[in-house]
Amino acid sequence: MIRIRLIFLFLTILLIPPLSGQDLTQKKIKIDYQDKPVYLILLDLEINYKLKFVYDKGLIDGKRIDDVVTGNWPIEKVLDVLFEGTGIGYRLEVPNLVYLIDASDKEEVIVSSGKDPKRRDLTVSGIVKDLLTGESLPFATVMIHGTSFGTTTNVDGYFTLLGVANDTMLLDVSYLGFATKHFRLDPDLDVANLIIGLDNAGVRLDEVVVTAAEEKQAANASSGISRISMAPSMMAKLPSYGEQDIFRSLQLLPGVSGSNESSSGLYVRGGTPDQNLILFDGFTVYHVDHLFGFFSAFNSNAIKDVQLYKGGFDAKYGGRISSVVELTGKDGNSEQFNAGAGISLLAANAFIESPFAKGKGTFLIAGRRSFQSKFYRNLFNAYTGSSQSDLPQDRQGPGGFGFSQQTVQPNTYFYDLNAKLTYKSGTKDVLSLSFYNGQDDLDNSRNSDQNSFGRPFGGSSNLAFNQQNTDLTNWGNWGTSFKWSRKWNESFYSKYQMSYSNYYSERDRSSSTTVTREDSTYTNNNGNYEYNDLKDYHFKLENEWQIDKWNWMEFGLEGSYNDIRYQYTQNDTSSILDRLNKGWTYAAYAQNRLTLGERAIVKAGLRGNYYTVTNKWYLEPRVSLTYLVNDQLKLKAAFGNYHQFATRIIREDIQQGSRDFWLLADETKVPISQAYHYILGASYENTNWLFHMEAYYKPMTGLSEYSTRFVPSGFGPDRSLNYEEFFYTGDGIAKGVEWLVQKKFGAWNGWIGYTLGSVKYQFDQFGDDPYPANQDQTHEFKIVSTYRIGRLTLGGTFIYATGKPYTAPVGFYEVRLLNGSTGDFFEVSDKNAFRYPDYHRLDISATMDFRIGQSKANAGLTLFNLYNHKNVWYKEYEVIEGSLYETNVSLLGFTPSLFFNWTLH
Repeated sequence: MIRIRLIFLFLTILLIPPLSGQDLTQKKIKIDYQDKPVYLILLDLEINYKLKFVYDKGLIDGKRIDDVVTGNWPIEKVLDVLFEGTGIGYRLEVPNLVYLIDASDKEEVIVSSGKDPKRRDLTVSGIVKDLLTGESLPFATVMIHGTSFGTTTNVDGYFTLLGVANDTMLLDVSYLGFATKHFRLDPDLDVANLIIGLDNAGVRLDEVVVTAAEEKQAANASSGISRISMAPSMMAKLPSYGEQDIFRSLQLLPGVSGSNESSSGLYVRGGTPDQNLILFDGFTVYHVDHLFGFFSAFNSNAIKDVQLYKGGFDAKYGGRISSVVELTGKDGNSEQFNAGAGISLLAANAFIESPFAKGKGTFLIAGRRSFQSKFYRNLFNAYTGSSQSDLPQDRQGPGGFGFSQQTVQPNTYFYDLNAKLTYKSGTKDVLSLSFYNGQDDLDNSRNSDQNSFGRPFGGSSNLAFNQQNTDLTNWGNWGTSFKWSRKWNESFYSKYQMSYSNYYSERDRSSSTTVTREDSTYTNNNGNYEYNDLKDYHFKLENEWQIDKWNWMEFGLEGSYNDIRYQYTQNDTSSILDRLNKGWTYAAYAQNRLTLGERAIVKAGLRGNYYTVTNKWYLEPRVSLTYLVNDQLKLKAAFGNYHQFATRIIREDIQQGSRDFWLLADETKVPISQAYHYILGASYENTNWLFHMEAYYKPMTGLSEYSTRFVPSGFGPDRSLNYEEFFYTGDGIAKGVEWLVQKKFGAWNGWIGYTLGSVKYQFDQFGDDPYPANQDQTHEFKIVSTYRIGRLTLGGTFIYATGKPYTAPVGFYEVRLLNGSTGDFFEVSDKNAFRYPDYHRLDISATMDFRIGQSKANAGLTLFNLYNHKNVWYKEYEVIEGSLYETNVSLLGFTPSLFFNWTLH
């Protein structure tokens, strides 16, 4: 009987003709099997869907499928569900072959197509998509199997390979978070318009969470220069503060500070967050924080791809001196309607996506809003601190500074909204409209009761005061972009984009203090008001021209108009600063990538910026070199010159913690920032491991800071203060070495990162010697790990960093202002003369993936700061009737968080 079945199966395979030119991976099928042997299911699929299965008989003997029902799904997705838990793996090849393999095999045998080629030295082009949703996949890698010849898709998912040997070659197509696909060319295929679908790895694969991305180069190497990709879908497996957070995941990489718990902004290689160019669907995002910086402003449900360039970035990027983060938003499901929702102890989120116009168009809408919870209260309890001063004894008064107890009563929320509309009229044109809005409204008002001990600075030994602080803040981002992309032919691609961005911040902080002594009571009212509004109107034209197999050219034009307003008022009447800046920045760039001898890749580019505020040109040469010693070892180097015209100024505030605001450089009070990047690196990668090292050296000029610590020479009670004099300019040098060791195989994977770095600033006003910058950290060590047990994923992260520097007061004096009121001015230590204690934290998480009917869901738990270490955020200082008081403000202690997410498909 078994022989008859095998003979019938063999004849069926031989007699069913191949479907010329049809890629069955794009075909949808629906199955319903209950308690059937695998060989009968294969036979049914061969007869009804004209598939050919090739396998070893021993692989399926005795195996049965109990109960499998699917919707109208792509064949690859159906096979995933069908073979789940059976130990059977598979590989599809065009046009209709399915090779069954042992799922535990580490190596796959690539089978020849058995056909003679009809075309040679041909051009192959097409698009790479998510098989299930139809989303195009940007920056996917497409390689000729067994060679170092390949490319990556552009931001719209298109790729072109020139000089392909023949039309039976095998393509290796990979994308982070998706299963690698071996796509066999066929003599009957239209190789000018390929559609290659990749299967989302989801929870099935032991896929690496972070990998160095391939560049657009003819080389199968582990990474580009200072370039890292992260998959949003895989970030969900890592511990989080309660919401999946893309920028928090980026902080787990070497070279990016991970101890900035109070800011989602990225401190990359000694730079500050404003020195990073953050692009979301082409428009610039100027502020990335939600909820005092504990969470980033980006909803992962709306993000498709994340690219981080830590330095040495290409000539098409400009206006920043540190790094680039390029976020690509999801277009929406082009195959079917889909929806999802999630909830955590912090916020609720939901999204819908759907095709329209017979699949030519898609849309996506995603939203998120926070709500009050115990988790919220834990966040704000982090503001409550009580500790004695850490200043040296010779800097204290005889009895110390005392300590405080604070009660915070928050009334806050944040929200963000994403929407995107995409329309493809054919195979050449893509139109898209993207929108983003995020806002925070924070009421951080608090009551504070403080007591002193001893006699600090000669004060009374029996002193108590009550302080009612009003702290109302709101900030937000608006952004929208319209993009038209066109593929003119296989070698030339253009993208035109117009965008608008707006960042605004408003803070009203006032206080009423009542001091009680043994014989008197005194009340004092003071406060300040800040308002910052930044508008950015932008256009950009980008072109990609693949001249030949070894030569790739990119060139374009762009312009940006900035309108920035900043106001700062103290005590309701004293106007400290009131600045309004406007100006255009025009730019043109060109860059050529040349591959030499299949081993060396040289990129050379030039960017020219014309800034209307100064009416000057600023030229920026860029060059990089990559050399493949062999298939595993890669050497690389890069150099670049960068300028920044819109800059964030740090306003030093010893009393309440430093703040920041945006201004446009004018080369008088605020200079144009400039940095040079020098990078050397090497990486070694095999199937299982990646060893990566890069060293960087980054001199910077035109750095700015605002501080009222200095009073102009000859200042007295009758002289008015000119607060414009308190802008200071300096230089800096950031340098360091990064190491990354990554395990990429097995149920357990992850990486270890270490950064040895230094950031020194030189401001003449702060002394003759360089001093450590606020973001300076000598050592930073990180461990990131995930472990897969069936549908359960365990995650863990550990961060250790040496303490950051800070400046502290050593005394104070009183100055009478023009309106008759008085202001307290501090005598402070040398700039950043002290350091906070070392920072360290362990987070763990557990995520379970499961199905609810045909829909997908996951639920999990995160334990943040597992051993409850109190990391100091900053210190606050206040003068009350001749006494100076210090308050330690700590970051989050041990905080558990739960989450649940559901999607229809």
